[in-house]
Amino acid sequence: MYDMYVPLIKLPETSVSFEEGLDIMRDALQPLGEEYLTKMNKGIEEGWIDVYENKGKTSGAYSFGCYDSYPYILLNYTDTLKDVFTIIHEMGHSMHSRYTRDEQPYIYGSHSIFTAEVASTVNESLLMQHLLRTKDEKEMRKYLLNMHLEEFRTTLFRQAMFAEFEDITHKAIESGETAEWMCQQYEDLNAQYYGSAVEKDDVIRYEWARIPHFYNAFYVYKYATGYSAATAISKKILTEGKPAAQDYIRFLKTGE
Repeated sequence: MYDMYVPLIKLPETSVSFEEGLDIMRDALQPLGEEYLTKMNKGIEEGWIDVYENKGKTSGAYSFGCYDSYPYILLNYTDTLKDVFTIIHEMGHSMHSRYTRDEQPYIYGSHSIFTAEVASTVNESLLMQHLLRTKDEKEMRKYLLNMHLEEFRTTLFRQAMFAEFEDITHKAIESGETAEWMCQQYEDLNAQYYGSAVEKDDVIRYEWARIPHFYNAFYVYKYATGYSAATAISKKILTEGKPAAQDYIRFLKTGE
């Protein structure tokens, strides 16, 4: 099971500075139109982004703010291509927040997990399609395609399995089932979802206990539905152009 997270293709040697990453993001988001890019560039100039690792800084990446603050972005940028995907993902969240708070009163100044994941993943999808259009190197294209497939596996396939596990266990725990029973259910689901294509791993049955999403009930399915919606929206923007992009911007302003 753990070997599934090893890329099929080694990432070609590459280093992407933060400024280069911003330029790639700007190019990838051109299909969203001038209004989006102008607002985004203003945010960069205003200092939304905390870029590099620092003492006491939390790991990972995050977009956060309040109704009357900037929608700040926390990064830990290390000059990798994956960091560019992280920037564009978090910028999707922050632009969603910026549009919503510019257009809506305080009571409607937030949005759901489902729509938030749409806004971030549309950006990632546009970046992936941009790179696949512009990168000619064979090994880089292999790496990008592998990354794209892994996003579908981990966000659609795996999160759907997580949602099924939550549904089973929440129903059963009311009748007094034990942690051992939950281990068995999780093991069975992995066997069902991955079948004979993946060698059985005896310790996978315990993985459920370390998944933080399960301690906030019933939202993992939103990653799968959000990813599906974002994939469809980004495809529409790339094929239909300005009208689809304008529809998408209107969505970002609704506070939904």
